[in-house]
Amino acid sequence: MRYIEPHAHMVSRTTDDYVAMVTAGCKAVCEPAFWAGFDRSSSHGFYDYFRQLTEYEPARAAKFHLPHFSWLCINPKESEDLGLANEVLALIPQFLDKPNVLGIGEIGLNKNSRNEMTILEKHVDLAAQHEQLILVHTPHLEDKLKGTKLIVDLIKSDSRIDPSHVLIDHVEEHTAGYVMDAGMWGGITLYPESKATSPRAIDILENFGPERLWMNSACDWGVSVPLAVPYAAMEMRRRGYDDETIDKVFYQTPFRFLSQSPNFKLG
Repeated sequence: MRYIEPHAHMVSRTTDDYVAMVTAGCKAVCEPAFWAGFDRSSSHGFYDYFRQLTEYEPARAAKFHLPHFSWLCINPKESEDLGLANEVLALIPQFLDKPNVLGIGEIGLNKNSRNEMTILEKHVDLAAQHEQLILVHTPHLEDKLKGTKLIVDLIKSDSRIDPSHVLIDHVEEHTAGYVMDAGMWGGITLYPESKATSPRAIDILENFGPERLWMNSACDWGVSVPLAVPYAAMEMRRRGYDDETIDKVFYQTPFRFLSQSPNFKLG
């Protein structure tokens, strides 16, 4: 099979993971900016991180003939510090002309706080000014529905943003409908211990349709599986789906969303 990994934090992975992904049929990997596992002490750390996402990591992936794309932002966990967040936001425009950058992400909310909302709004404004796609992180557990509604409503209130240029990630059964009804795209994150298992993800896909839903591994520092996407394809195959449908879900759907960025080009 062929597939696109639309959300994977490869800076936390080894070269063996790149080999395994390519062997499994991965044709492109997309890496949103995220938390480093600790709060950075200054904006200088983000400057170096953005260089890593736009220079070093694409070069590392290229050694395995895997196109690497990235998204830029300050993540919700660190946006509580308004001073730091504003300094990081000021850094981002100079990186937006890098050839592997797809847009602004993964922005969003962590605890649904006022400061997080302020920085989310500034990220959306930045995306609108520079005509960038948007990738959004939604809160976990009991705050997910509230946070998802806050995020979707904030983005909808900005008339400059085309909803079809927005991907709301980490959707679940109780949030996917709200995202779909808003005309946005949704991402289902596959984790072995949290978020969605493969069977649960396929259930969500069957309930809401494959047109604007993708699956991703979001593999990071914690317990996660960089091959979660092809494992989910195996679950679809077990349920009797044919190769054409599997290709649509795991390759064509993310390809359609990502191709809205002029930088997303596959040979």
